[in-house]
Amino acid sequence: MRFATPKTNLVRLSSLVLTLLISGATMADPLSELKIVGEAKLKVLFWDVYDSSLFNQTGIYQAGQFPQALKINYLRDIDAEDLVATTQQEWQKLGIEPASFEVWIPLLAEIFPDIKKGDTLLLDVGENRHSEFYFNGKSIGKIRDENFGPSFLRIWLDQNCSYPKVRRQLLGLNK
Repeated sequence: MRFATPKTNLVRLSSLVLTLLISGATMADPLSELKIVGEAKLKVLFWDVYDSSLFNQTGIYQAGQFPQALKINYLRDIDAEDLVATTQQEWQKLGIEPASFEVWIPLLAEIFPDIKKGDTLLLDVGENRHSEFYFNGKSIGKIRDENFGPSFLRIWLDQNCSYPKVRRQLLGLNK
């Protein structure tokens, strides 16, 4: 009769933990239950800036219906400071109350990384309107303010956004 040694038990336990971690990471994919609504490329003058995709549960855009996710695949390097500054400028253009975004800007400054060409940033706004950012597939920060996610998405989805062609494509209006 063979008995398990402490070393054998440790190997089994390690294998079990690794299996649980891998399966947990797969289950945590924020896009796994969502369908693509639309896709768009942002070009500014001669430069490709990013490819973007909007997701929800039905694949048909409905304002105010969550969950929604916006995935951005960057085609150039962008500093975190520039991402935060551009976000603030877009909110100002859209008329979002400074009292709201002045609270969010420091949070974004903590969350946003420097972007390199090929990086992916994803915002997942859950049914409860809590927001979570993912960088290259890993969670990098959460914002629980129910107004943040919809306000962030307005940068791309609002009728008065800076890039109406990108908006139409993300909303699936150019299919």
